[in-house]
Amino acid sequence: MFGSNKISGTGIGLRTPHIQQILTEQPDIPWLEILADNHLCTGGITPAHLHAIRERYPVTMHCVSMSLGATDPIDWDYMAQIKRVANTYDISWISDHICFTSAGNRHAHDLLPLPYTEEALTNLIERTKQVQDYLGRRILLENATNYIEFNHSTLTEIEFISELAKQADCDLLFDVNNVYVNQQNHGIDAVNIINQLPLERIKEIHLAGFDDRGDYLLDAHNNKVADPVWQLYQQLQQRKPGIPTQIEWDNDLPDLATLMGEAAKAQKIMNQAVNGGEK
Repeated sequence: MFGSNKISGTGIGLRTPHIQQILTEQPDIPWLEILADNHLCTGGITPAHLHAIRERYPVTMHCVSMSLGATDPIDWDYMAQIKRVANTYDISWISDHICFTSAGNRHAHDLLPLPYTEEALTNLIERTKQVQDYLGRRILLENATNYIEFNHSTLTEIEFISELAKQADCDLLFDVNNVYVNQQNHGIDAVNIINQLPLERIKEIHLAGFDDRGDYLLDAHNNKVADPVWQLYQQLQQRKPGIPTQIEWDNDLPDLATLMGEAAKAQKIMNQAVNGGEK
């Protein structure tokens, strides 16, 4: 059975500087999420660490290179590596992004935005189905931050996401920071998107901090979660209490105590939603 360990509560992203401390102190963390592309090697200290972590904690896997929105052929060598890691460590679930990362067989190493069109949607749905068939499980796809918008989009973001989940029969990972960054950069209504989400498909939430560049916000994962993002998170938890949540922090990494403090804030909001608003 895939993902035999139940994921619940608020987890954190597993990052290399914190691994030894986690293994030594074994803090009370409900689950951990790895960046898949950092764990594809078959030898050395990285898989040894992951084996040790996996013995103590449930683990999910977050990918950045499936490039499901691309028109390049699917990279089946990459998918084979993902499948191997997922099966070896009994990964609870696998996620990636609603985006593309390659064009003309050249990788951008960035999450590039898709136009919200029927053509792009059909392509994404078909490729998602192929990957799910290969992996033998549903995957989660995450809403991405976009720094440009396409004039020829014919669907709204929420229409695009909802149809993707329905027609591809995939689950969703909803990043609250991403929708807030897009709101500030493009003027979309984040609350409206949250209110229209297909809740039955939301399996995980991401929370992160942004970098305020003055004219725009950058989804840098290098700060504590901002107050407006906490407010949006509270609204989403109230709509569907108890959605497992993960704190993402990838740059300017803090100490483990700071990271766990952010997770504790999310857990408190989650608990209040589960208990009907009681403190």
